[in-house]
Amino acid sequence: MNVVAKKSTITGRIYAIVFELLEQHPEGLRWSELLSKIEASNRSFHPKTVNGCVWKLIERFPKKVYKPSKGLFRLLKYKSKSKKNEDRRAIK
Repeated sequence: MNVVAKKSTITGRIYAIVFELLEQHPEGLRWSELLSKIEASNRSFHPKTVNGCVWKLIERFPKKVYKPSKGLFRLLKYKSKSKKNEDRRAIK
């Protein structure tokens, strides 16, 4: 699904915000942080709609988002970069 193509729907707008937020936070965002930031960006979003979008995020966008640990969401394009940083920390 192309997020830009569906921006006219409420869920499309929520997903667009999700990807903007995850782009701004390459280290990833926790579930609660993501929910609060989405809700703060547009108070007209119903909390259950926001919750449902975050709940289905990995299922709907497996080629864009992954969960490196429970409750943490990160863009897939940052996966290799974070792995290298973790390896460097382990060596020190």
